[in-house]
Amino acid sequence: METFIHRIDQVGAQERVSRLFSRSIKKESKIEALHTVLSMIDLTTLEGKDSPGKVKQLCYKAAHLHDQLPNLPTVAAICVYPTMVAIAKKALEGTDINVASVATAFPSGMTPLEYKLNEVKMVVAEGADEVDMVISRGKFLGGEYNYVADEIASVKEACGKAHLKVILETGELVTLDNVRLASDIAMKSGADFIKTSTGKVSPAATPPVVLIMLEAIRDYFKKTGKKIGMKPAGGISKAKLSIQYLVMIKETLGQDWLNADLFRFGASSLANDVLMQILKQSTGVYQSANYFSMD
Repeated sequence: METFIHRIDQVGAQERVSRLFSRSIKKESKIEALHTVLSMIDLTTLEGKDSPGKVKQLCYKAAHLHDQLPNLPTVAAICVYPTMVAIAKKALEGTDINVASVATAFPSGMTPLEYKLNEVKMVVAEGADEVDMVISRGKFLGGEYNYVADEIASVKEACGKAHLKVILETGELVTLDNVRLASDIAMKSGADFIKTSTGKVSPAATPPVVLIMLEAIRDYFKKTGKKIGMKPAGGISKAKLSIQYLVMIKETLGQDWLNADLFRFGASSLANDVLMQILKQSTGVYQSANYFSMD
């Protein structure tokens, strides 16, 4: 694969982030923004202690937000481990909420391609609407860009009709130059979405990283006319920060990306704070965080 190294001005990127994050939002726009953020959340449980009961509970709460506050959008998806896909799919029957599954030996990606493809085919057969794969960071950092590209293309083919989110694990890529290059490779190789992180590595989603990935999507769209989605994951737990990201999206990519088809947040704890803020904006009173627990 032909690759072009973009030299990213880290100071310049941070300055652009600071300008975008300094924008103020009026109350009416804030309520609309909070609803938009809620509709973009992938509620996620990716722990070794996950059980069928925990996944069913999460799905139930996701589908019944309206029981607490009417006229709310649903979250976009529930994201689970491969063994929980069938359970989530059944629990979400009759809703518009997608089931997403991590795959390809998440979070490390350290298994042979054959095993990765078998896992992808399994989760799709179990009913996954979306597949979140991890790239081989060791191969990428070793300069084996064609290997990374071919692996993504193979996983995309194995996904069939399921959408593919490609996780770059930006905390391990070290530089913004690498983040941009990995974004470009993922998009050229068939990604429907590019995603910052597994949530298992620190730092996860940071504003400069998200900005660089959005700019990569913008440039790819200008070249190809194809709209690629974006998902920051990890480290986004407050509604205020999520709204700042919406400003960044609109200023970088435009209004077309302000929907769940092209932007997601991977942060279950974010849903709690968004619900609290919606109620605060509507009534002027904060509820306890426990009232909205999505765990």
